[in-house]
Amino acid sequence: MNINLVALLAYLAATFLVCGIPFGKIIARAKGVDIQHVGSGNIGTTNVAREIGKGAAALTLLFDAGKGALATGLAGVVFPLCVTGGAPVDPQSPAAGLVGFVMLAAVCGHIFSPFLGFHGGKGIAVGVGSLLGFAWPVGLIELGIFFVIAYATKRVSAGSVTVAGIVGLVLALFYGPNLGQDLIVEAAGLVVVWAHRTNIRKLVRGQEKPFSFHKRGEAPTPDDATVGGAK
Repeated sequence: MNINLVALLAYLAATFLVCGIPFGKIIARAKGVDIQHVGSGNIGTTNVAREIGKGAAALTLLFDAGKGALATGLAGVVFPLCVTGGAPVDPQSPAAGLVGFVMLAAVCGHIFSPFLGFHGGKGIAVGVGSLLGFAWPVGLIELGIFFVIAYATKRVSAGSVTVAGIVGLVLALFYGPNLGQDLIVEAAGLVVVWAHRTNIRKLVRGQEKPFSFHKRGEAPTPDDATVGGAK
């Protein structure tokens, strides 16, 4: 299989930029709120839900998951045409790892947004969206696991860290081992786990607050910094 490296790198760069668009911040700004300066300071769905409300949170989730799904779903169509020389990139193909790189670029673009000084969100929505665009059965399984754990613990972060940490394993169990793809997708999952490192410390200490909607406008607490120390 001949790979057009230039086309692949161009697609990954475009994915990084598109997935770096901070929709949570944009949606919150339209409501008159700087989401990086309230609540946890995070631009993701959970903080938007807490500080602004369900409608804004639903839009944030839709756009964040959508940009990930668009990146991997479009890759499944475009790559055989201009990257892999006609070779398919479905989850069971030898070239599937290339779409794994797209997922990694999508997650990194969101977490290290070039539009926010390489700070951003925590990547779970864009990560699951990427799975749904490429391997939708695994994306649905991951969503199911997330909801069970988040509901049982009342902690969104517990569900997020769990599904991110096991994504490569779930992919391998569902489709059968495809080492290159499984390792790259797991790497994307581990980046999401790393982005939740503050939440993990709180979970271990029993200090992570249960999810709830509450009055917006509270200043972020000092230990709620997002990736890279961004607020």
